[in-house]
Amino acid sequence: MPAHAALRIVRVAGSIYEIVGEAGFDRLTKAFYDRVADDEILGPMYPDDQLEQARTRLRDFLVGRFGGPQRYIEQRGHPRLRMRHMPFPIDGRARDRWMELMTQALAEAEFPPAVADLMLRYFADTATFMINRAEA
Repeated sequence: MPAHAALRIVRVAGSIYEIVGEAGFDRLTKAFYDRVADDEILGPMYPDDQLEQARTRLRDFLVGRFGGPQRYIEQRGHPRLRMRHMPFPIDGRARDRWMELMTQALAEAEFPPAVADLMLRYFADTATFMINRAEA
């Protein structure tokens, strides 16, 4: 079998926002930040009193990224993800934990499998792009 034959093509009809709606992104980000709060790697990056603000920013970013209203850009401008995350020590271990918690959150949010697959691919690529520190 050729190497490319193993690739799975995932397609969805309509935008992800149209499929899961505002409520879906609320479920996803709540499930994610519920895990972050007590996590020994990611938790220290967030002051306790700012978790809800971080959740709202992530929700608004994802809503806009996946076809919904552009609230994030309207309120905060261009995402500039790497620049905004530079103050946080993101190494491979933090990237992997972020992916682990987001994968769990996606399962809890119960998105359709094709949607979850597309989002996981996006998250994996973006999480890798956010690495800004070498392993300690």
